[in-house]
Amino acid sequence: MLKDFKPVLSILLRFIIIYLVLLFAYQFYLNSFKETGLDPFSRMIAEQVRLVQNVLGYPTMLYDDVKAEQVWFHVKGNYVTRMVEGCNAVSVMILFVSFIFAFYKGAKTFVFVIVGLLILYVMNVLRITGLNIVVTDHPNYSKMAHDYVFPAVIYGTVVLLWLVWIKCFALKNENS
Repeated sequence: MLKDFKPVLSILLRFIIIYLVLLFAYQFYLNSFKETGLDPFSRMIAEQVRLVQNVLGYPTMLYDDVKAEQVWFHVKGNYVTRMVEGCNAVSVMILFVSFIFAFYKGAKTFVFVIVGLLILYVMNVLRITGLNIVVTDHPNYSKMAHDYVFPAVIYGTVVLLWLVWIKCFALKNENS
């Protein structure tokens, strides 16, 4: 009976192992920057959000709060939001990578992961930019945008990428 579930258990075990390894590696990375404020990856995203907002006509400056491990977005003369580690979407990216590698299909797996991570990165920068614009121009909608709309954007992108991977690559018959 267990033989019938072997493929599913294999995929599940691969997912869990990859997820835990990546999660612990990420935590190790974060711990190495505890004393310096926001980690470099999160800071890079904040800088790119600042650049996009400046191009879109939302003059933005960043202010460090090293003690609280965050960066504040100062948009059009007001402190509107703050960038913390959780905003960088790395946890979502870890989930994405773990799922894709659980359905490993050779070299194309690596290509799909790289392309998918780039898409998630861009979507996350646009998500934070959109949130800052909503908070700046329509503060009444900021809670709904932060709690529901913009998380749906990043998680929806992950689900869409997963569906593409499963439909077009993972379950595709290798012989046809």
